[in-house]
Amino acid sequence: MDLLFLPIAFISEVVGTIAGFGSSTIALPLSLFIFDFHTALALVAFLHIFGNISRIGLFRHGLDKRLLLQFGLPSIALTLVGALLVQRVSQDLLKMMLGLFLIMYTFWSWSGKFTIRSSITASVIGGSLSGFFAGFIGTGGALRSAFLTAFGLSKEKYIATAAAVALAVDVTRLPIYLKDGFLQPQYYWMLPVLLVIALGGSFVGKQITNKISQPVFRRIVLIAIFIIGIKFFLTG
Repeated sequence: MDLLFLPIAFISEVVGTIAGFGSSTIALPLSLFIFDFHTALALVAFLHIFGNISRIGLFRHGLDKRLLLQFGLPSIALTLVGALLVQRVSQDLLKMMLGLFLIMYTFWSWSGKFTIRSSITASVIGGSLSGFFAGFIGTGGALRSAFLTAFGLSKEKYIATAAAVALAVDVTRLPIYLKDGFLQPQYYWMLPVLLVIALGGSFVGKQITNKISQPVFRRIVLIAIFIIGIKFFLTG
């Protein structure tokens, strides 16, 4: 049964590379059919780290270092807060609120009437909110993408910067999960396999991304954000 997680991981990494987020959003709920919540959270966090390292390597020329600092530092701080609260607060209401925001954001963005000016304030707010949700519910990529796409980044800059921020977030929350005993020794063998899967999935995703125009790429990301928003809103 554990082996079923491997194809889930591969598909999640392909999708995550194309959309710039979503690997953990896909992998986490599906992995709950196989593992308990804590094990799934830890394994998906490792997968996410490996995938983001791959994406940074593949799209490194698009990395926006200024935005990385402005967006990434608040993300790290609030990820720590969210990870510390993960066993203490009910998550359902926050998931529904996040889902509603993402649905509204998609409609506004598709109409062309909603943009966020790239500024330090917007970066701090977006980084803080997405970091908190990443630490608290295990996935903040959709919210991170909502802000980064509103900044009007090119697809290469968007994917590289999103991956770098996500990597910083994952490196922050994973030690807390491990300290709390989320990953048992019988699953350690999966880690090198997940590394290979992440590399392969990211490579396949990049080949697909190279064939997509910027307007089509943006529509794909918005559709992905909308689907995840519906899921969070309805399932909590």
